[in-house]
Amino acid sequence: MHIDWWTLALQTINLLVLVGILSRFLFRPIADIIRQRQAAADALLEKAEEERRKAEEEEAQADRDKDEVEKARGNVLQAAAQEAEAEKSQILAEARKEAEDLRAAAMAEIEKRHQAEQEKIGAEASALAVEIATKLFTRLPDRAKIDGFIEGLADAVGKLPERTRSGIGAGGGVTLIAARAMSESELASCREALSGALGKAVAVTARTDPSLIAGLEIETPHAAVRNSFRADLDRIAAELAGHDKT
Repeated sequence: MHIDWWTLALQTINLLVLVGILSRFLFRPIADIIRQRQAAADALLEKAEEERRKAEEEEAQADRDKDEVEKARGNVLQAAAQEAEAEKSQILAEARKEAEDLRAAAMAEIEKRHQAEQEKIGAEASALAVEIATKLFTRLPDRAKIDGFIEGLADAVGKLPERTRSGIGAGGGVTLIAARAMSESELASCREALSGALGKAVAVTARTDPSLIAGLEIETPHAAVRNSFRADLDRIAAELAGHDKT
């Protein structure tokens, strides 16, 4: 096999020239384009990585916000539960107090009505007792309605203070109130007993009041002395009424 070295050398030179031309006018622009595409791809990848990081950060922030919302929701629910429990306790306390107040009011009303009934019964019993006693006392002999009370009247007058006793009869005499009309002898007995009790002579006149039932009374501007069945019955009725109230 015969090799033409000149031809080979020329072809080699042509090849090198071609390579140089291609390198200058084809490979270099292509390489630049590739570098630009690579830079653009790197920029896109970097931007994508940045977007990914932002997305992860936003997701993490969203998770934190969610946790905060859940925590706040839990706090709100807990506060609402506590408030509801407090309101429930207050409502129950107010209901119990209202029930106690109603019970106390009911008991007070029952006690008031019971007291009123007791007072009514006591008043009726007292009135009945006074009525019975009045009917019994009206059956006393007429003499006993006066004579049996003269000494007691004089004793009551004698127990009055000196200043009060000295004023009795100072205006011209003493008016006796009797359960019936008095005889002259009864008036004389009363005059004698009262003069002894007052330590001075006094004139005595009489006035009739059948409501006394039996007994004698004196009423003056200075004193009132009551020694009669009516006074005793009034006193007994008042004591019975006071006893019923206690």
